[in-house]
Amino acid sequence: MDRRQQKSRQAIFSAFTHLLEQKHFNHITVQEIIDEANVGRTTFYSHFETKDILLKEMCSDMFAHIFSHELHSEASHDFSASSQGLGEKLTHLLYHLKDNRSNLRGLLTGDSSELFLQYFKEVLAQVFKSYPDCLTIGIPPELALNHVVSSFAEAVRWWMQAGCSLTPEELASYYLLLIAYPS
Repeated sequence: MDRRQQKSRQAIFSAFTHLLEQKHFNHITVQEIIDEANVGRTTFYSHFETKDILLKEMCSDMFAHIFSHELHSEASHDFSASSQGLGEKLTHLLYHLKDNRSNLRGLLTGDSSELFLQYFKEVLAQVFKSYPDCLTIGIPPELALNHVVSSFAEAVRWWMQAGCSLTPEELASYYLLLIAYPS
């Protein structure tokens, strides 16, 4: 992607993020995103077929670096020197959710929560698959994976609705206790 395309894509993400702060996903139109981003309709559709795909790409971009082998210090947290066990990975993910809570609160509580949760669960499945020891032995792996992914997604929804009252470290720790994961 050349620099001009990257700039357009970032403008669309920024516009979408700004609109999510003001209204629910289902009430945002592609035209509003285009107007806010100051890009043409063709430019929008050359990057995203639909606003649902825009949401999915925004989620992917938000969490992509968590899966990177080279982590860097960020404004609210630094996991660059951590061991990246399951607890650290979940805590890192929670920091990103907290940092983006103004966008995500509407997505988790509004009309579009099921769509966002579907994308979020795809990301969570990748995380949990990386730690097969969190899946209960003797239970079909897909059932165990569905359980840990769904219960963590619901824990995050509860946390967001409670105004992120627990720290990311506390929520990750409590969640690991709930699934009886050895620390």
